[in-house]
Amino acid sequence: MRVVVTLLFYLLTLLPLSGKTIKVLAIGNSFSQDAVEQYLYELAKAQGDSLVIGNAYIGGCSIERHYTNLLGDSAAYDYRKVVGGVKAEYKKVTLKRIIRDEHWDLITLQQASQLSGIPRSFALLPALKQEISKYTSSFQTPFAWHMTWAYANDLNSWRFKAYNNNQRQMYSAIVSTMLGALPSAGIQRIIPSGIAIQLARYRFGDILNRDGYHLSYTLGRYTAACTWCEFLTGRIVDGNHYHPDTISDEEAQLCQQAAHEAIFMQQRGKYTVF
Repeated sequence: MRVVVTLLFYLLTLLPLSGKTIKVLAIGNSFSQDAVEQYLYELAKAQGDSLVIGNAYIGGCSIERHYTNLLGDSAAYDYRKVVGGVKAEYKKVTLKRIIRDEHWDLITLQQASQLSGIPRSFALLPALKQEISKYTSSFQTPFAWHMTWAYANDLNSWRFKAYNNNQRQMYSAIVSTMLGALPSAGIQRIIPSGIAIQLARYRFGDILNRDGYHLSYTLGRYTAACTWCEFLTGRIVDGNHYHPDTISDEEAQLCQQAAHEAIFMQQRGKYTVF
């Protein structure tokens, strides 16, 4: 009898944890589009979880512009929403309406990529968070910061000049600015996409971007989605069996490892990857 009970207990420990339903809203731009609008739902589904994903999208949108739009109730957003794995898009939507659309379990914020390492550009972050909280279903709705990635080293753009056209310098500026600015806004949780992309670059080379800024449609976006999946669900993404057909099993494993390592590093306050 003892053997049967022991065996039953062992088998139960092998069963997956009960699935979670998580509703997350990204208030962002094309960098949140890269991270959440593809692969993320499928990764979570593969491990038994269900996500409702919202993305309040304006290309290149900054903290300051989000704040101005919210104060003015400007219908300036494309609202992309993934439910049941199907993405719908709604044009000319106010941020207030997007925030009120669901009982969001988490709301994420981020800075426009070229400003992500410029401390003075974060001045309105506390006010933006406070204003958003007025329209959430609960004033206790948690927030997280989406840490974006440094540009590809070979990018030739005015946006890169503030960082002397140097990926390492941009990455370091993103880290220091983020760590300096988030406490004043009361944001403690960080989704370390920027770390994951940098780690993936060590595995694949500097090929994770399609245009120097945005992530590649395959390895780049998949790595970011893996990072979000582990952050949101709390389940180790390394070993997840989902990946698109455009990515091999070996490539998927490397992306998953980069994402898991990024989560591990961030949770321990480690950001040095050079």
